[in-house]
Amino acid sequence: MNWLTVVVQAGRSAHFLAILDAMALPRTPLSRLFTVLLAGLLAGLVLAVTVLPGNLLLGFAARSALGSYSSLPDVLRTPATPQRSYLYANDGTTLIASFYDVNRTDVGLAEIAPSLQAAIVAAEDRRFYDHGGVDLRGMARALVANVTGGETSQGGSTLTMQYVRNVLKTDPGLTAEERAAATEQTVERKLQEIRYANALEQQLSKDEILNRYLNIAYFGAGAYGVSAASQRYFAKTPAELTLSESALLAGLVQSPEAYNPIDGDQEAALNRRAYVLDAMVATGEITAAEAATAKVEPLTLRPTSQPNGCTAPSGDADDWGFFCDYVRQWWLTQPAFGETIEEREQALRRGGYTVVTSLDPELQATAQQQVTSVYGYDNERALPLAAVEPGTGRVLAMAVNRHYSLAENPAGQPNYPNTVNPLISGGGSIAGYQAGSTFKLFTMLAALEAGMPLATGFDAPSQLPTRYPAEGDASCDGRWCPSNANPAWMDGYRMMWDGFGRSVNTYFVWLSEQVGPEKVVEMAQRLGITFRSDADAAFAENNAENWGSFTLGVAAATPLDLANAYATVAAEGTYCEPLPVVSVTAPDGSAVPVAPSCERVLDAEVARAATDAARCPVGQQSSTNQCNGGTATSVNQILGGRPVAGKTGSSEGNATESFVGFTPQIAVAGIAANPDDTTDAVGSAVQAQVIDAVAEVISTAVQGQPEQAFVAPSRELVGDPRRPVERPEPDRGRPEPGDDRDPFGELRRWLDRLNRS
Repeated sequence: MNWLTVVVQAGRSAHFLAILDAMALPRTPLSRLFTVLLAGLLAGLVLAVTVLPGNLLLGFAARSALGSYSSLPDVLRTPATPQRSYLYANDGTTLIASFYDVNRTDVGLAEIAPSLQAAIVAAEDRRFYDHGGVDLRGMARALVANVTGGETSQGGSTLTMQYVRNVLKTDPGLTAEERAAATEQTVERKLQEIRYANALEQQLSKDEILNRYLNIAYFGAGAYGVSAASQRYFAKTPAELTLSESALLAGLVQSPEAYNPIDGDQEAALNRRAYVLDAMVATGEITAAEAATAKVEPLTLRPTSQPNGCTAPSGDADDWGFFCDYVRQWWLTQPAFGETIEEREQALRRGGYTVVTSLDPELQATAQQQVTSVYGYDNERALPLAAVEPGTGRVLAMAVNRHYSLAENPAGQPNYPNTVNPLISGGGSIAGYQAGSTFKLFTMLAALEAGMPLATGFDAPSQLPTRYPAEGDASCDGRWCPSNANPAWMDGYRMMWDGFGRSVNTYFVWLSEQVGPEKVVEMAQRLGITFRSDADAAFAENNAENWGSFTLGVAAATPLDLANAYATVAAEGTYCEPLPVVSVTAPDGSAVPVAPSCERVLDAEVARAATDAARCPVGQQSSTNQCNGGTATSVNQILGGRPVAGKTGSSEGNATESFVGFTPQIAVAGIAANPDDTTDAVGSAVQAQVIDAVAEVISTAVQGQPEQAFVAPSRELVGDPRRPVERPEPDRGRPEPGDDRDPFGELRRWLDRLNRS
């Protein structure tokens, strides 16, 4: 008789099993050590019969040692198992998206149906509450079954040992090779598993171990843990599971894909369910009658796909994907989530964070409705729009008439109706769009900062020769000569109020010359305008002092940058980096700091003065009643007279049409453009629609909020409108263009000055 026969016969002995039972609950260090050694021997024999015959026991005893809780890897003492991260709107309950590599969310034992707890124990480890982490009797039984059956049919692993294996093979702190080693069929690995399980049982309660196991076990169909599994198969929480549903799920963990009733063998799944129900009868958890009733219940699945990433939302919410992607891009820049982009991506997909974003669902709905009322989803032209909260930089809405989707577009439509390009925030191939005269704000701010008051006057001609070299239609004798779009309404003596209100090009080009274009460019950058176009970035860096056309908005900008720049003025000179989140909570409940990052970039009086002039375009009045015409007067009606400011913008040839509006509580920017073809001019007719769309979003944002007035600027920065600033003598060596074509021009300008006095 050989040694294996002796072991098998011993394993069949009831007396031997009774001895093993007696040793299954170690009470002293010596008995614990003996248990570990014997368990290691039995575990090794189980492996030896199947995968390691002939050389298993060599050196085995020397490697056996009693484990302690303090010597356990950190991941076993404080599990860092992968969990999905959730993104919610600013109400904390409206789900935007989730991110995961492993579909898993931890829940407490009290949130898991007792029937599922009992089913798992009955199916996987009936003696769970009787052993100390290692079931000697189970190992002996597995050895006998494997020898007599001729194949590996049982492994003798307890729930605690399975938990150890699952933690190690999913540890995000290990490499892929190290995680794979956690499931290798080796004596060393099995012994380590036994030692770890024994040590865990000395420190953790049975309920804690069971809870951890239920949160990490794989149930097939991509679902890890009972929370994901109950949602995946039955579209309910684990607390709501019935007895038959619990038995079905418990039966999956032995062979998750084979028994998976969604993609696998439903008959096998039902047979396994019946096995679990019989096991629950054997453990006394349910009666035979209850098992019989549950066995005949039909398999009623409600398969629920688990959204993953920003392209997951569909239907009415797929527009949220653009904001979701902005959150993801922001996340990848934050050192709090890892030292590298790869680590931060892994933290988002495996870290189990709860992210409450700044997205306002009601405002987002209004924004989406407004942009699609201007252009439909199938229109090649687009109206990207962004809303920002002054003083925090929080992004409240991001809308565009596109589906955020990877779905294929019809032939000849490269970027619509589906796209994942960041049309609102910019990045990648999206540099932005010319925002036209909205950039005049930066010229006004630079002039005010340089000490030039709002009353700075200039007799603006129809066309203004400048010092900047140029060729083509916009040149005069080799120099750039910008024109006013509507000379009859724009020409004449202007100050900052009506120059801004009527959007007088020649006034602001002159003003830019006075302060220096490089100061205007620097001001725009200070307020967050990013030059994503290589040509713009090069001009700003190398030739800003000659960028006279910058004040007319020839550089590309995004609606988000533009809204945030105007939000800086609304916040009286406090610039805040755009922020798409309100809070981030780690799986352990601790808060990750995500406070707004703000700094003062303008003197408050400068910002107040600019706001005073920005009341003119929207049909309101400045603090000294100097507004006398605006390009967006419908805004005042839409806001019902509530204090508001803003600026329109039309790029050359009406290629784009823009509007930015703001109150102390909100700043919103929209730019109508063709993202795929800059030669496709949207035309001036759409400007009124863009203005109204932005104003309606502002109206929704401030609804129910107390009305806040803008603070009037200081007298120093207002100046004296009754004492016009004399225009310097031109150094261009020729008469002003337009004077010879308008014999009544001088009389008209004199009358204009007389009316102001």
